[in-house]
Amino acid sequence: MTRKTPDQLRSARWFAPDDLRAFGHRSRAMQQGYAPEEWKGRPVIAILNTWSEAQPCHMHFKTRVDDVKRGILMAGGFPMELPALSLSESFLKPTTMLYRNMLAMDAEELLRGHPVDGVVLMGGCDKTTPGLLLGATSAGYPAIYLPAGPMLRGNWKGKTLGSGSDGWKYWDERRAGNISEKEWLEVEGGIARSYGTCMTMGTASTMTAIAESIGMSLPGASSIPAADAGHIRMASACGRRIVEMVWEDLTPAKIQTRKSFENAITVAMAMGCSTNAIIHLIAQARRAGQDIGLNDFEIASRKVPVIANVRPSGDTYLMEDFYYAGGLPGLMGRIKEHLHLDVMTVTGKTLGENIAGAEVYNSDVIRTVDDPIYAEGALAVLKGNLAPDGCVIKPSACDPRFLKHTGPALVFDDYPSMKKAVDDESLDVTADHVLILRNAGPQGGPGMPEWGMLPIPKKLVKQGVRDMVRISDARMSGTSYGACILHVAPESFIGGPLALVQNGDMITLDVDARTINLDISDAEMEKRRAAWVAPERNYERGYGWMFSKHIQQANEGCDFDFLRTDFGAPVKEPAIY
Repeated sequence: MTRKTPDQLRSARWFAPDDLRAFGHRSRAMQQGYAPEEWKGRPVIAILNTWSEAQPCHMHFKTRVDDVKRGILMAGGFPMELPALSLSESFLKPTTMLYRNMLAMDAEELLRGHPVDGVVLMGGCDKTTPGLLLGATSAGYPAIYLPAGPMLRGNWKGKTLGSGSDGWKYWDERRAGNISEKEWLEVEGGIARSYGTCMTMGTASTMTAIAESIGMSLPGASSIPAADAGHIRMASACGRRIVEMVWEDLTPAKIQTRKSFENAITVAMAMGCSTNAIIHLIAQARRAGQDIGLNDFEIASRKVPVIANVRPSGDTYLMEDFYYAGGLPGLMGRIKEHLHLDVMTVTGKTLGENIAGAEVYNSDVIRTVDDPIYAEGALAVLKGNLAPDGCVIKPSACDPRFLKHTGPALVFDDYPSMKKAVDDESLDVTADHVLILRNAGPQGGPGMPEWGMLPIPKKLVKQGVRDMVRISDARMSGTSYGACILHVAPESFIGGPLALVQNGDMITLDVDARTINLDISDAEMEKRRAAWVAPERNYERGYGWMFSKHIQQANEGCDFDFLRTDFGAPVKEPAIY
């Protein structure tokens, strides 16, 4: 392998020339207290840190960045911390998905505009992983992803609590009158008891596992608990490794091949992944120039079983258990026949080399393919006259009786009216109804909020109903569960068929056949389409306006159209005057 020499470093364009502009760069570095010996001939390593005081998942990043710097310095690099958008799933409204692409643009331009040779990406909370990887992929410089890690398991009255999943579960019990206000407060205090991301197999753990399975994280890094000392050691290792990646010129383009993304889809299916994986993986792959689409998920879904017994697909274990049972290397070792083992990773070795000798220490947490928790993959892609461009369901986390269902529609045009109606105990609804929420997609939300796990009507909750079919063009949290059909494309806001459904229409769902249909004639569909009136847009200025004008549909990954690789050259170096 040919290694770079110091004069070939990208940062040398800023610091090496004997001219006035480079004088300014060097003098400002000295203004910060650095001597020339500290950067001269050394790779400059950016650390994109998504820490903020509004990001509970990344609280430890304030100090963990020092561990990354230690590793960079040990390997002979020069660290440069750059703050990036934090995108807290808990606090940011109306939805972090509205800002995923903003983080991607933030990351790309931070890297392109600074004297950077390589980058450590510090993320973890749901949209930070795809946002950072999208930006780093388009920038094109050597990059390694450092996952925040899951928080410790929750606890209440001796019961193990899981992020999101148990929140939804106990909220229904509260609505049914089975949990008091005092007990509810105890659940609030017990469900999130350390820094780190959701410790269920939600979007955070799904996306960090995808980063590792693509080859952009160190082996085993994605599921190390945030509070474990091993996480500190991993952070330092990322710092050391990125310096070597710069000298090796190991860029994302050399790692993120079509085979790598096929591996990520396979791993996602085996893990019982979040439905959000589809949107983010399609976007990431297409940024890397790989044409991944819904059909790739459908192919994997039919052949790869769910073997990670982690909530919400599983019923017992959490990410802490998954890590100590062998983590992602252990899981990948059990599905090797479905993986491309010859792909390159950030280690400079192939995936096969990385997972050679990986073990599983608890076969109830990480099952075998012969003893899965669900015989097919975690997600299923459905198509029909209600979703010509596709929609998604997570059959591994819903009541099996709804995998084939016909029922009357109960339609809501917006979230507030839906929320008000489901708490009205006089609502005319049965467990066989199909609840529909529309105008909640990429443009309609805007930003495709996580509204897809519509609440069960209070009337039914009190009768003991805990699942029913729900359809929307929204997303749902990866920690959610139930017979929720999501990402309906094209979305209703732009005239997709979901906009044409009326109360009482019969809707037929067949997951095994991968179909979903509105049971009306083509002639009636066209009649309704001709009468449809487009809703008013939510934004008339700023970022929201730009988002609404350029966002692509869910089946295309919800990236901005002008950020596609075919829109223009992905890398154009800045002029230094």
